[in-house]
Formats: sequence, C-alpha cells, structure tokens
Amino acid sequence: MVDPAKFDFYAMDCYRIAGEDRLAEMYAREVIKSSTDPNGQERKPMRIAEARVTLGVTAARAGDVEAAIAHGRQALQGDRKSLPSLLMCSRELTSLLAQRYPKQPEVSSYLEEVRTLAA
Repeated sequence: MVDPAKFDFYAMDCYRIAGEDRLAEMYAREVIKSSTDPNGQERKPMRIAEARVTLGVTAARAGDVEAAIAHGRQALQGDRKSLPSLLMCSRELTSLLAQRYPKQPEVSSYLEEVRTLAA
C-alpha cells in the first residue's frame, strides 16, 4: 500500500529508474511544486532534493550537462536532514555524468564536490 501523499514521489523514482525520462521529469516537477508553499518555502526539502536529482538525471540523459550539474548542485545545497540518503540518491546522477561526460571540466568539478561532501 502506498501513501497517496507520496505517490508522485514514488512514481518519479520508478520512472527515472525505468528510463522514462518524460514521466520522471513531470513527476519531479510535481513533487517540487507540491512540496513548496505558495510563498516559496520548501516544506519537504529531502523530497525536493531528490526531485532535483531526478531532473539532473533526465537532463544528463538528454545531453544537457549544464542543466544536469545545476540540478545536482541545487539538490546538494538545500536544507536536508539526511546527507547519506541524498548522496545515495545522487549516485545515479554522478555515475551517469562520469560515464558519459568524463572529460568535461565542469563534470569533474561537480564530482569532486560530491566526493568532498561524502567524506
């Protein structure tokens, strides 16, 4: 049984893992929207961070390295309660960037930022 309030969050993860980028992106944007108050206050920072990682993954798969890194950095900068959980979620993005774009300096810089956080 799935908590209806978390459906979009779980669907986002499933679609990202399945490689259904259009749907993963749609659900990630919905997670961000539903987790943010009208005044811009983030009520669910971990869900938002994971949604930003999903946006990073879909951007990387589409070849938009700049957007992928921007989403990844934004995810790591937010308020969070569990850095280990976020780093685990970020592995998909870091692996994808390292495999597809290993020679791009901005990718190397981002990967180093993530390694530093993990240490």
